[in-house]
This record gives sequence, structure tokens and C-alpha cells, in this order.
Amino acid sequence: MKVRERIEELEYKILAPFAAKSRDAVRERDESPCDFRTAFQRDRDRIIHSKSFRRLKHKTQVYISPGDHYRMRMTHSLEVAQISRTIARSLMLNEDLTEAIALGHDVGHTPFGHSGEYALKDLIGCYSHNEQSLRVVEHLERNGQGLNLTAEVRDGILNHTGNSKPLTLEGNIVRFGDRIAYLCHDYDDGIRAGMLRPSDLPPNVASTLGTNPSRMITVMVSDIIIKSTGKKEILMSDPVKNAMDQLREFMFEKIYHSPELEPDRKKARYVISKLYEYFMKNPDSLPQEFLDREKRWGLQTTTVDYVAGLTDLYAIKIFEKLFIPSTWAQSK
Repeated sequence: MKVRERIEELEYKILAPFAAKSRDAVRERDESPCDFRTAFQRDRDRIIHSKSFRRLKHKTQVYISPGDHYRMRMTHSLEVAQISRTIARSLMLNEDLTEAIALGHDVGHTPFGHSGEYALKDLIGCYSHNEQSLRVVEHLERNGQGLNLTAEVRDGILNHTGNSKPLTLEGNIVRFGDRIAYLCHDYDDGIRAGMLRPSDLPPNVASTLGTNPSRMITVMVSDIIIKSTGKKEILMSDPVKNAMDQLREFMFEKIYHSPELEPDRKKARYVISKLYEYFMKNPDSLPQEFLDREKRWGLQTTTVDYVAGLTDLYAIKIFEKLFIPSTWAQSK
């Protein structure tokens, strides 16, 4: 019996009856199974080794061009994976599937975080990072061939946010894990940036979740595990869910929509808009691999794919090259 087969057999023995099983995973294109890794383990590895995942280390989470200790998209994704794996293991659900979804959920994010996302949405009328993440893994990676991930991972990536919930419990864990991670860690970064103090938190948030980011995560993760054990859905108690929702409202007011960060958000949207407009008017300036895709996807989609895939630093570099006189750029 191969290593993979032993793992697949073990999943049926130790995982909850309603956990996703690797043996049942389905891919859009058939391929020979690995001797050692399950389908979900392979998906995780493909995401980690992808170019789009590597680029997350230079994509904004909240603060544009931050210092060394602030979160970027990659650190956020790793933190979502850690939180989600803890929940999955405690509930005897499929940890490998959970990790793959968590690591891949933001690979379609634009430069400059949600500011870039909103800029593209304004330009083309419809853009969301979860849909772009799915597009990245399905069509853009591996020179346009995609990663051929399992349906379970693709579903979890697409539905980690938005109105539709994932089909698997593992995907629903990541949906919670993503929110827990960004709220607590953006709060932590807000304190580091001097924009927040623990005493600023709403009283119910402080009394229910605490004021320390680590404690907040522990309270919410523990609550999910306790409420969801033995259930066929991922749940959170009303008091903790209400506190989490209040924390989210607080973070939108104080950080995500804060006047202090608005100048940088405007600059980010401007950079994205100018790059999009330039490449739409000058498509021959796109890299050859994107020009090769234009016939299949059209100029607008190809331009969006390129601009959305840029890192913050590279987007700024291209902007300076195209729109800033060279003597100005060199004198910085």
C-alpha cells in the first residue's frame, strides 16, 4: 500500500464523518495521483510554490509601504492558515484541505490591498479579489494552464468571502479564520502604528474578547470549537459573534475608512487607475505572456490580470517609469 493510500484510509478512521476526504476529491482535469501526498496536500504544495503566492509578500494588507513588523498579504495568509488549522484539527476535520484553502484565498488580491481592488471595481464595474483568486489558480498560473486544483479547494477560495458559503466545513472554517485573523492582526498593527489604543475598543468587545490580540484570537477560536463540535456546520455563539461584529465595525471606522490613511488610499487608487488606462491604450507594452492571452480573454481582462497581479513595489516602479521624469525619480 502506498503512503498516500495509507493516509486516505486513515482519514476515514480518524476524521469526523462529515469531514471532506482526500480520496473523494475531484479535479477538472484527470491526473495520476501522487504516491505520497493526498490530493489536498498536493493542492497546498502547488499554491505554496506558485508565483502568485510568492508575490503576496509584497502586497499590502492595510498599511501601504509599511515597516518590517506590519502584516503583508503573505503573513496574513499564513496566519489564516494557522488559525484555521487549529480549528480543523480540534473538530477532526480535514486539516490539509483547510490549509490549502487558507493559503490560496488571497492570491488574486491587487496591489495596495482593498484600495487597489476598489480602483479596479470602479474602472471595470465588477471586480472582487475572491473571484480573481479563483481565476489565478484556474487560468493564470503555470503560463495560463492553471494549477488544476481540486473542486473543494477552488470552492473554498471563491467563497471565503461574499454571500455564498463554501460547500465544505473546511471552507467555512477558513471563512471564519480569515475574519478573525484580519480583525485581530490589523488591530495589532493599528496599535503599533499609533492609531489605536486598547482603551479605544467598545466596552462589549473588550469585556467579551479582551484587549490583547492573542487573547482575542483564543476567545474566538475556542468559541467556534466548542459550539461546532459534533455539528455539521461551523458555528459561533451569539455573544462572541456579536462582539466580533462590533470589532469589525470599530475597525472599519478607525482603520479601514480612517481619514489618516485616506491620502495613501487615494494615491494607491490613482496609481492603479493610471496603470490600467496606460496598458489599455498601449497593450503592446504588456509582457509577452499577457499579450499571448489577449486573443483568448480580450484586452480588458488581460490588462486587469496584469495590473491585479503586480506587487506594490513593482506597481510603483512601473508608475515612476511611465509617468515620473527620470531625474525626479533618481533624486529621491
